[in-house]
Amino acid sequence: MLAKKSLGQNFLIDQNVIKKIVNLVDVENQNIIEIGPGKGALTKEILKKNPKKLILIEKDNKLCSDLKNNYTDRKKIKIINQDILKFDLNKIKTKNLIIFGNLPYNISSQILVKFIKFNIWPPNYKDIIFMFQKELGKKITANFPSKDYSRLSILTKYRLSHLNKFDISANCFFPKPKVNSTIIHFKPKIHSKYKIKRIENLERITNSIFSNKRKMIKKSLKKLLNTNKINLIPDINLNLRPENLSPDTYYKITNLYEN
Repeated sequence: MLAKKSLGQNFLIDQNVIKKIVNLVDVENQNIIEIGPGKGALTKEILKKNPKKLILIEKDNKLCSDLKNNYTDRKKIKIINQDILKFDLNKIKTKNLIIFGNLPYNISSQILVKFIKFNIWPPNYKDIIFMFQKELGKKITANFPSKDYSRLSILTKYRLSHLNKFDISANCFFPKPKVNSTIIHFKPKIHSKYKIKRIENLERITNSIFSNKRKMIKKSLKKLLNTNKINLIPDINLNLRPENLSPDTYYKITNLYEN
């Protein structure tokens, strides 16, 4: 079967890399979700480790049909033919899930944000192992201050900590993509110093401020907060640009916005 460019399909074919991904966590007797299993390369390796249950979420109708044909006799496997961005995660009531995903490059950040914005926190998953385009991976895990620091790193760091990451060459895929990839292993943070009521508000604040990336934050903050509230943010220089504010400052701004 040919990969569909519209779905951002690049199938992982390097067996050593596949084993390295699955070995990041102990899969035995665990409940697993795999997003975008494709032809099932990662699926096979997960099954070798004897999980308790494996849920496969695949958007492509043909690939989903092939997976169902390949795993007809497996009681522990459930196959869902749906777009993960439209799938209601709250339908899965199983706790302590481990989630794998060789994500399509074109929607990988949207998928990550969907899991960050999980309604109930702590969420029902305990590990996320996602693959991203290498450049995006740098933005997700970037520390402050750095050239890769972004609104995505601020949002991610509020709810997830990353334990491990490694790069994967384009040669490990078919068809071969034009870029290298990165695997990142996340765990949800249970406690945070800043109690943000709705994660969507942090998303709104970072989107608003970073949309004027080359401008000083003064203008964006005045739209979001009244002047009295701006003065409540300690040690804030309104002449700074978005990339000069630490994640903690964004969390404080969100707290003020919510209050």
